[in-house]
Amino acid sequence: MTLARPILIVEDDVDLRSTLAEQIALDGEFVADAVGTTAEATAKLEDPDCRYDAVLLDIGLPDGDGRDFCARLRREGRKMPVIMLTGADAEQDVVRGLEAGANDYVAKPFRLSELLARLRAQLRVFDNSEDAVFSIGHYLFRPSARLLLDPAKNRKVRLTDKECRILKYLLRANSAPVNRTTLLADVWGFNSGVTTHTLETHIYRLRQKMESDPANPQLLLTDRGAYRLDPRVPERLAA
Repeated sequence: MTLARPILIVEDDVDLRSTLAEQIALDGEFVADAVGTTAEATAKLEDPDCRYDAVLLDIGLPDGDGRDFCARLRREGRKMPVIMLTGADAEQDVVRGLEAGANDYVAKPFRLSELLARLRAQLRVFDNSEDAVFSIGHYLFRPSARLLLDPAKNRKVRLTDKECRILKYLLRANSAPVNRTTLLADVWGFNSGVTTHTLETHIYRLRQKMESDPANPQLLLTDRGAYRLDPRVPERLAA
């Protein structure tokens, strides 16, 4: 089972917003939150319980220009792919959107299949770039470099490919428990013949690398026989 990737839709047209959110989630590849203003989008992005892999952003919003909003996201250091959605498709409009930091530009009306293809393409590029950085406790996780960085201690923790894939899958689960069978199938493949003992060994090694006290993990947790990643900084570490 592949986890649905969270997408934020920022579109002021109520009918289009609703239809797009519904259609984009049909096959389970994506799950969408949809809002109609930059203020609502800001609230979603700043919510510590929300995480988005990409943003579909209209230009003409009631409380601002989507290009200005995109530029602000980039100034704030947000690196996820942003795809502009707009009826303004003249060359100068496209250039302005791209210069604001957008990764792609789709003119309305558009075909959903084309939009999804562009979204997948941008996510593939992002997932393999140095820009893909995630917070896990006091670490910065850079999947492309297979590193956990601890800025406070100027420490680098090197990860194996399988360890990276485990962390990426658990991150996408948004703190929900993931059972062993699902994790094995995603990381090793359905027909690999690998046993849960192999997964447990990798979890053990990950905890040795990333937990202050591996016997009492605060980040990589066992939850009802499944595994769960809590990316928030534990209180005793944040103090």
